[in-house]
Amino acid sequence: MDRLKLDWTHLTADAVGPDHGITEAELEALREPSAAALRAVRARAEQDLRFQTLPYDLETHGRIAEYAEAQRGRFENIVVLGIGGSALGNRALHTAMHSPFHELFPGEGLPRLFVLDNVDPDLIGEFLDRVDPSTCLFNVISKSGSTAETMSQFLVFRRALIERLGEEAHVEHVVVTTDARTGVLRPIVEEAGYASFEVPDGVGGRFSVLSPVGLVSSALIGIDTLGLLKGAAHMDERCRTEDLLENPALLYAAAQTLMQREKGKPIAVTFAYGHRLRHLADWYAQLVAESIGKRLDRAGREVFTGPTPVRAVGVTDQHSQVQLYVEGPHDKWFTLLAIDQPDHQVAIPTDFTDRDALAYLGGRGMGELFHAEREGTRIALTEAGRPNLTLSFPRVTEHTLGQYLYLMELAVAVMGEHYGIDAFDQPGVEAGKVAAYALMGREGYEARRAEIEAARSQRTPRVCG
Repeated sequence: MDRLKLDWTHLTADAVGPDHGITEAELEALREPSAAALRAVRARAEQDLRFQTLPYDLETHGRIAEYAEAQRGRFENIVVLGIGGSALGNRALHTAMHSPFHELFPGEGLPRLFVLDNVDPDLIGEFLDRVDPSTCLFNVISKSGSTAETMSQFLVFRRALIERLGEEAHVEHVVVTTDARTGVLRPIVEEAGYASFEVPDGVGGRFSVLSPVGLVSSALIGIDTLGLLKGAAHMDERCRTEDLLENPALLYAAAQTLMQREKGKPIAVTFAYGHRLRHLADWYAQLVAESIGKRLDRAGREVFTGPTPVRAVGVTDQHSQVQLYVEGPHDKWFTLLAIDQPDHQVAIPTDFTDRDALAYLGGRGMGELFHAEREGTRIALTEAGRPNLTLSFPRVTEHTLGQYLYLMELAVAVMGEHYGIDAFDQPGVEAGKVAAYALMGREGYEARRAEIEAARSQRTPRVCG
């Protein structure tokens, strides 16, 4: 069975020195707090942290699989209307499991996938200009049904479908993922007769990729969603132990905590060595940023804490970011995502053997070069005293992807215990939403709009150009 491997050799003081690397004493001091954090998270698995139960929800999976099978061959395009946790996981799974050229050559019987996670009018307008909505199945994802971005998209594409197909026929082109009982979308679903799935209670958006939020679109584009769940369940079993050095989620949470708390490294770089893994870094960025980036701790004290996630792609960003990483400020630590066995082998021709700059490449493989580039970056980081660990995928499969997704979700939940904050709210995000509602004239937000306008009137405009 393929298992993810976490190699933290180059995160230690032995590798990068005690100023930047973790010492045995520092790790030992987190042994019992890590075990206690795990117990606290596990105790809420059937309450408000139900992401831990998703790998075992085979009943819901069965309904999703049945629906996806019924839609097979009916649509050229699957279009996700969602944002944040309702979009990033969908894109990451698609990127990992399909060709980077899938939208050009989707393969027999498979639809394309478009994730429209923005309300930029140029993005939406271009889609409307170029894609016939009658060829699409739109997956509308919003637990509350009040997400302005998603609901504005829903209104736009619903109208486009009705104009193209009529009031009755358009219903077959919409599937909604929302709250089971409450919210704005549920009554609309019941009135219109849209197919629908539920966002489970106790599962926050950024922890929802293994729920219908991520599984519906994945099943529709041919991803083995049962394999994802089995991989997640496998990681869940691995992470039952309270032994810090045997539990990859505890180890990763401890590494993040120590890097920021003890080593002064508030920036966490995920360096994806694998084109197929690049959007996992985007998914993780939201997971850790929204969960751990908080102004207040649980006691209500101002702490302004949390790591800043940065995403990089190897080898592309060796030529754009590594100069900073190797010689810039000592304020970063690194997670390298690696693939042991790529799907393709590409031989480099033995040409220009009389040119030293090219001769050494001939007869080798691009896989060898890619591996050497990754190792070269790891060596350069380590020799410069930059702590790094490598998380290796034996192969990129649904099983290993499920392991990764669950590992990082559990690790971030444990981080919240170490940081002493609520990892499951997002007041900063809500503040921005409220301001947007006020500016758009939503009923009930008149007072906030008045506050914003009053504050604007107090400022002297300073504009260049």
